[in-house]
Amino acid sequence: MPRIEGVDVPEDKRGEIALTEIYGVGRSRANEVLEKADIGESKRPREWTENETKRVRRIIEEDYTVEGQLRTEVQMNIKRLKDIGCYRGKRHREGLPVNGQRTRTNARTRKGKRKTVAGRSQSTEKK
Repeated sequence: MPRIEGVDVPEDKRGEIALTEIYGVGRSRANEVLEKADIGESKRPREWTENETKRVRRIIEEDYTVEGQLRTEVQMNIKRLKDIGCYRGKRHREGLPVNGQRTRTNARTRKGKRKTVAGRSQSTEKK
């Protein structure tokens, strides 16, 4: 099982699908990597030679930000938004949707479980 960026890439899946196990590598990026490494996208990682595995590993390490480094970068970007106090930062801080979605109804994933408000009747609640 080839290990790339600290992730065990599954041997039994096609190359383009197997590489998507790495955080930060989707289908299009996996296809780019395989094209640069000159490996067929349907070739499975167990069929890769040691040299091909090294080429894939080198391309991903040199050209892309993936796994822990990408997670850290995303968290630092969110922290920066919070620190400068912009609208998006405030939405992150309050745990509300950031990209302009409606919150009067929906947004339950971001807001969490409903909090019951005392003194509200059924008729006003359904609006």
